[in-house]
Amino acid sequence: MERFYEAIDLLKGMIGRPSFSREENEVADYLQQSWEAAGYPVNKKGNNLWIVAPGFNLQKPTILLNSHIDTVKPVAGWTKDPFIQQEDEDEKLYGLGSNDAGASVVSLYEAFRILSVKQQPYNLIFLASCEEEVFGKNGIESVLSDLPPIAFAIVGEPTGMQPAVAEKGLMVLDCVATGQAGHAARNEGVNAISLAIKDIEWFNKYVFPLQSDLLGPVKMSVTMIHAGTQHNVIPDKCEFTVDIRTNECYANEALFHLIKEQVNCNIQARSFRLNSSRTEIVHPFVQRAILIGKEPFGSPTLSDQALMPFPSVKIGPGESSRSHTADEFIYPSEIREAIYTYVKLLDQLVI
Repeated sequence: MERFYEAIDLLKGMIGRPSFSREENEVADYLQQSWEAAGYPVNKKGNNLWIVAPGFNLQKPTILLNSHIDTVKPVAGWTKDPFIQQEDEDEKLYGLGSNDAGASVVSLYEAFRILSVKQQPYNLIFLASCEEEVFGKNGIESVLSDLPPIAFAIVGEPTGMQPAVAEKGLMVLDCVATGQAGHAARNEGVNAISLAIKDIEWFNKYVFPLQSDLLGPVKMSVTMIHAGTQHNVIPDKCEFTVDIRTNECYANEALFHLIKEQVNCNIQARSFRLNSSRTEIVHPFVQRAILIGKEPFGSPTLSDQALMPFPSVKIGPGESSRSHTADEFIYPSEIREAIYTYVKLLDQLVI
């Protein structure tokens, strides 16, 4: 019970310190001071913080507990101050980042404290990382090389404490259809919009043959389009953007080349970094989760799992539907349950 109250107090301190992506200094300093006051040597790189449980032994596998300390900026519609934690009669704790992902940060930290006082068949590292909301290169990606080899990771994100064993990846394409300018009053020029429409129709209708039992098909959405300079000029260029949510059947780069064979416009991928991920049901952690009544699922939303080249499961308190919304909140009871569940899933786990 004491751990629960300490977790709530830590979360309230996080809410009171703005921590937008790439601006996490204040909350990172606060967490470092809090954890050092509790007696832990804290490693820091940029605004990433990590603690290694005592008794590290390279002969054992290493489990990583990870969540992120950055938040998005407040959306319109807040009826409360997003940086002043408030509780109401329904026992909701309001504040920016309370659900995504402060509750996971404090729950994983308290679970780490409980698990690390007992000898475990694995090494344990707790990592609070930054820049997750923008997938910045100074976030978790910059820290992994400083850690020992990781055998398995828990990623704290709001999933209602159900295990997301698969997660869709992301690839964004910037596309350009090129025509020839001409006067709109005369039968001249090649309209780049007309050329683009053909490719846009392909993106809207095409279904890649390989589908995932957990994540379904690859999803392609044209989300932005721009063309033309004035009403009487045939546009010679039409630019549009495609948001692609990939499944584990296709690596992003391989998918890019398949798309390039099908469209006529020029396409450029902003990045191939954010691939889909999947941990098989037979993994010992997933099997233990099933034994205590949890239901593995595939998540359509992206997290730092995409940057982890090792098995991982996304699981944390709160609900994804509350993330990035006005009057974001967490139920303190969800944090209590999360601490208990993390410990139950991880205590003496053999991987």
